[in-house]
Amino acid sequence: MKVALLQHTPEPELTIALAARLCYSSADIEALKEKLSGADVKKFLDKIMSLGHQSVLEHASFTFGVDGISRVTSHQLVRHRVASFSQQSQRYVSHKERFAVVTPDSIAGNPEHLRLFEAQVAAVHAAYAALVEAGVPAEDARYLLPNATETKIIITMNARELLHFFAVRCCERAQWEIRAMAIEMLRLVKPVAPTVFEKAGPGCLGGPCPEGAMCCGKMVQVRDFFREM
Repeated sequence: MKVALLQHTPEPELTIALAARLCYSSADIEALKEKLSGADVKKFLDKIMSLGHQSVLEHASFTFGVDGISRVTSHQLVRHRVASFSQQSQRYVSHKERFAVVTPDSIAGNPEHLRLFEAQVAAVHAAYAALVEAGVPAEDARYLLPNATETKIIITMNARELLHFFAVRCCERAQWEIRAMAIEMLRLVKPVAPTVFEKAGPGCLGGPCPEGAMCCGKMVQVRDFFREM
């Protein structure tokens, strides 16, 4: 898996602070911008974050390129509807060579499990290739392809949605692949907007575990991990 931060709103924290300051000021926008120093931005962001005034976070967006995740994870991603996605098409991109797959560690670490997995992938690819060779359109042959098939996707989310995404997907109870992706995305945005994402991470960082009886039981370790990021 490769995750890259491709683009983001220039000076995202200044943009957010300006939007928040505008809500409480009679001054014009240019005058407000001139008055906001770096120290003012951090101080003001700390205040609005503590108050839960998160609508202004929607003015800053972040675009990621993700390569080498499975269709399992891309299917989970699209549940986050306050976001934009552009995914590699299986209709227009056919797999003339054997298609790449993501192999879970629980399978890769066991020789017998891995043998069964790879045999099935090989069989599926042989059937897919035979159908395409026989003239079946790639858009129809793709019905054979498994959830393990690798894909590429570009994701754009605003800062507010990213905080929600991290709260849900950085959790120990999230599926392992999307959790790994979410953690890497968090690593990339923290230096760009350190105040906004200072306390970002799973829901247990700022209070009791939201999973209740389904808690992972590792809150201390989880909190230490994200506070040291």
